[in-house]
Amino acid sequence: DARLKGTVYRIRGSVPASSYLQLPRTGTQSLGLAGRYLYLLFRPMPRKHFVVHLDVATEENQVVRISFSNLFKEFKSTATWLQFPFVCGAAKGSAADRAARTSRRGLVGAAPADVRWTCLVLDLHSILSLYLNRRYGHLKSVKLCSNLLVKNLCTSDLVFDPGVTFSEAQQADLACRGVAPMPREMAFPVPKGEKWHDLYDYIRFPSEGSKLPYDSIQKSCLGPVAVSEDPVQQLPQPVTLTKAVRDRLSLIHQITSPKAVSARWRR
Repeated sequence: DARLKGTVYRIRGSVPASSYLQLPRTGTQSLGLAGRYLYLLFRPMPRKHFVVHLDVATEENQVVRISFSNLFKEFKSTATWLQFPFVCGAAKGSAADRAARTSRRGLVGAAPADVRWTCLVLDLHSILSLYLNRRYGHLKSVKLCSNLLVKNLCTSDLVFDPGVTFSEAQQADLACRGVAPMPREMAFPVPKGEKWHDLYDYIRFPSEGSKLPYDSIQKSCLGPVAVSEDPVQQLPQPVTLTKAVRDRLSLIHQITSPKAVSARWRR
């Protein structure tokens, strides 16, 4: 992809159920990823529908499927399946964007022609707790169905903020709050003089501190992490970190700090 300056996966087909990328490949395997947050960098294909299925295991080893799609018209739930409508975002200032601001259901259905690349952050721990009163164990599998462009996905216990640089994170000591800059392999390119949130969508679901469950996944009810000129002042609330996570954060800061990099090159 010339704009993103890297490889993306294109998943397309007339029937989402038969056109998909599944990780891992067979149902007998498990990803076993225990990170609280799932990050998905994707772009729905214009004027198309898509579906994403996540199979997660609770601490009691019950498998729950979490699905989201712009095919879904309303939220549905059972003891083992949550289905969320996904409302696609349009380019800022476009006709579709203005329609979405005046009508909540303005973009329900097929993606608009100018749909944007999105960083979707799903808080798997909160989703299971809010909607099913279950405790999250781990992510078993991911099924990405047409029609999608996908750059990358990962899980983490950290809140990654794409609008914060490594230097800003170090100055504000964000590590103690469980917040970190977006890793390079998960980052979207931002031309000089531009702002990340003017080019891409950031959706965190459920939103931080949410008490009442939402019935759809969309940008309008969640918004970006940073909305002011000083993104450090608009970061999410602190999260509780385990010792293992704090140790990993310390190692990351040692590796990525300018002093450590320059010292390795001198050798």
